[in-house]
Amino acid sequence: MEKKLKQFFVKSFLVLLFLHLGYFLYGFFTFKGIANINSYFEFYRFKFYDDVSISHFFISGLFLFFFLIFLVKNHSRYPYSLTNLLKTGLVLLLICFLSFSFFISYSFGLNAKLRSELPEVNFNKDKVLLNVLNPFLYNYTSYSSEKLFNPVHILYPKPYPVTEVLDSVLISNGYYNTESTYYSIDTLKVLTTDLDKVSTATSKVLDEIGLDKKELSERIIAKKAIKDSTEILFRGVEVRPQYDDSICIFLENKSLFKPVEGIATEKQQYDAAVQRYKLLYKYRKDSLQLNFQRLDTLLKKYKIESNIVPKELVADAFYFREHRDEVLNTIRNSFDRKALIEKFITFDKLFYEPNYLHPSIIGMYFGVIVTVWLILFLVYVWFNRRSRG
Repeated sequence: MEKKLKQFFVKSFLVLLFLHLGYFLYGFFTFKGIANINSYFEFYRFKFYDDVSISHFFISGLFLFFFLIFLVKNHSRYPYSLTNLLKTGLVLLLICFLSFSFFISYSFGLNAKLRSELPEVNFNKDKVLLNVLNPFLYNYTSYSSEKLFNPVHILYPKPYPVTEVLDSVLISNGYYNTESTYYSIDTLKVLTTDLDKVSTATSKVLDEIGLDKKELSERIIAKKAIKDSTEILFRGVEVRPQYDDSICIFLENKSLFKPVEGIATEKQQYDAAVQRYKLLYKYRKDSLQLNFQRLDTLLKKYKIESNIVPKELVADAFYFREHRDEVLNTIRNSFDRKALIEKFITFDKLFYEPNYLHPSIIGMYFGVIVTVWLILFLVYVWFNRRSRG
């Protein structure tokens, strides 16, 4: 490829990069703030009717028009081999792509401003707070749900978590009643070779925990192979969470509001359960109130309608902690739950599934690029042949 043509392409790329920087800054400074993001928000796609699209159309058209004029006027008089023509064609294809992708840089600018207002580390801190406080955030009717609030969902303190065993008990005249019995979940780790055969080593381990092999097999919940060992989960001692003074309804829920990306869900559930237990049973009331104040600030930051008063919510939490047998028919935690859920779903997509090129325009977008590239390349080849003729 001729030296002057290379210099021309370099200058063209510099102009395009400058234009992309302009659109990036335009997106950065026109971002309206995280409070205004809703479930319909998406990174920019070419819309044909707004200022970004209209300016994009004219700037792309003007750039390619003058680019083609200078290309055929100053750089089509030299004989080129087929290889050089193909190289030139590839460069023209890249120039076409950059000429029609200013709106993508605009989206990068939006994303950069989003992350400057809400860094990922702060977003994850908000998730952690909501995960810890999640059992306090349900509508009061949800507290009667046995699927959401159940002793099996208690993860802390020891001997929890537990497993439930259902038994049918004869009442009278052929009528049976179902009773739940709860057992702690214990763990035993042994060498797989010892487990597969009756050996002295295996018997020794089982004797230490007061079980024989037959009893252990009846209590086994699950087995998991870990390298040369086998981890066995089995039913331990019977526990009675309904009579446990260190358990209340807010501990009977392990659901996460929104898991933090990259951390095992089970670990997050357990860590949230431990923190929740400490707030209710170990720390002073001020600690829980401080967390509800942080929640109130979070809701305001994300522009979620809320009537939460942290002091009142603390009072409700401790009231139902002390009155376990009373039906939870009111808790002063009124806020727009749907809006908060939608907000975090949207932010998750923006952080972890950014879509800078909307599926609805992909076909048309690349069709335009290929069409314009083909026109540029054919015009260049025609003028190149004409100048040699």
